[in-house]
Amino acid sequence: MAKKREKKPKHSLDANRVDGSSNSRSASTVRRLKMYNARPKRDRKGKVKTEEFQSKELPSTRIQPDRRWFGNTRVVNQKELEFFREELESRLSSNYNVILREKKLPMSLLNDHQKQVRAHLLEREPFEDAFGPKGKRKRPKLMVTDYESLLKKADGSQDAFEQRNADNLSAEGDEGDGFRDLVRHTMFEKGQSKRIWGELYKVIDSSDVVVQVLDARDPQGTRCYHLEKHLKENCKHKHMILLLNKCDLIPAWATKGWLRVLSKEYPTLAFHASINKPFGKGSLLSVLRQFARLKSDKQAISVGFIGYPNVGKSSVINTLRTKNVCKVAPIPGETKVWQYITLTKRIFLIDCPGVVYHNSDTETDIVLKGVVRVSNLQDAAEHIGEVLKRVKKEHLERAYKIKEWEDENDFLLKLCRSTGKLLKGGEPDMMTAAKMVLHDWQRGKIPFFVPPPRQDDDTSEEQNVDPPEEDAGGETNKSSSAMKAIADVVSSQQLKDVPVQSNLFSENDLKGMSRSDV
Repeated sequence: MAKKREKKPKHSLDANRVDGSSNSRSASTVRRLKMYNARPKRDRKGKVKTEEFQSKELPSTRIQPDRRWFGNTRVVNQKELEFFREELESRLSSNYNVILREKKLPMSLLNDHQKQVRAHLLEREPFEDAFGPKGKRKRPKLMVTDYESLLKKADGSQDAFEQRNADNLSAEGDEGDGFRDLVRHTMFEKGQSKRIWGELYKVIDSSDVVVQVLDARDPQGTRCYHLEKHLKENCKHKHMILLLNKCDLIPAWATKGWLRVLSKEYPTLAFHASINKPFGKGSLLSVLRQFARLKSDKQAISVGFIGYPNVGKSSVINTLRTKNVCKVAPIPGETKVWQYITLTKRIFLIDCPGVVYHNSDTETDIVLKGVVRVSNLQDAAEHIGEVLKRVKKEHLERAYKIKEWEDENDFLLKLCRSTGKLLKGGEPDMMTAAKMVLHDWQRGKIPFFVPPPRQDDDTSEEQNVDPPEEDAGGETNKSSSAMKAIADVVSSQQLKDVPVQSNLFSENDLKGMSRSDV
């Protein structure tokens, strides 16, 4: 009897394999695995044989020459380039004008790099006066004639340099008087660390529009000129807006005066941060929407909020969102890192930690600007004298119910007795009373403001928005209408009634009668 022939089990890469188990490979899996192992087959001479996925026709690698490859090349004359540069500088001198089609303009030709700035020799001396048959200059214009006079000039310049830097040399201890200035406590260097400045430049680099939040009580003191210069020189495509926050803590005439002064440089808006009863929210939103129209080539724009600590950057963002999306507190340094907040589908907001810019402020100025937390001060009484100088006497009498005082110590002594701030044995607690006054100062309970500079013409000058002279069609009309709308919003806000906290100023202050006395 013949034996039955045993069937060999099929391979796992066989698509027609039938296995009782449910883990067998499907036909598509088998085809994919076979594709991974597919390699070109070669003959004895090394040439690749035709495979299933290989075509016999090889593509032609030669590009056919055509004049259309060189059609986008543009040639500009030197005089035309110089004329275009002058026109560009005149237009960009106003912060209410923008450049259209920045990506299509040769900005490297229009703006000289700082390391490659050309010396405009013809502006100093005409070519005919220096060279040619009618040249007037026969010899180089040197300040000295011989080596002795050059040596005397060098010694004189060295003496002048040492005299200018005498203060720095004395501070370093180079002079023999044996005295030097006291080292400032690290508490007064808050907001100046390398990490905080890194956060600031992150926000600037990520933003299309930069909103500089200022304290309406002292706009010039909380303004960063260094940052404005940096944006003008290195980031001309970014837009700057000045926002006067806490406008309810100063009279309406002072707010409108600062708006007239600052609007000549940048678009300036007044703002009162409040979720329930805000002021200036609609104006700021309309300005941001107009900037979003200008950046129509982008899917969305980012708006960065920068400024001093405790000026209300996070409160402004919460007001725009009408909800608490950023953590806020009446003390400086609450925001530690930058954060993104979505306002609309096309507008994103960026909150930035407060940055203190390098200047010559004293420790008292730093405390009164709200940079330092009052609870961390070791001797708060030494800053009260400046508060008594800045605030009118009638405001302090109304706030603390104190009639007469001789100096800051007498003022603190009477304040301790009236409020019951006494230590053991009936001694007045001067430190606690001084901190209470500084707390009231930083939170706006003591009325104070810097009046705007006087102007000859009280009428506000309208900003001239020049439409760009380009054949851009509808795009040009859109940009010009957007910038005109921004200027209209800024000018219209100067005509609105600005809210002021009740029982904060007297009637004379609100009417502007005591403007020279503040």
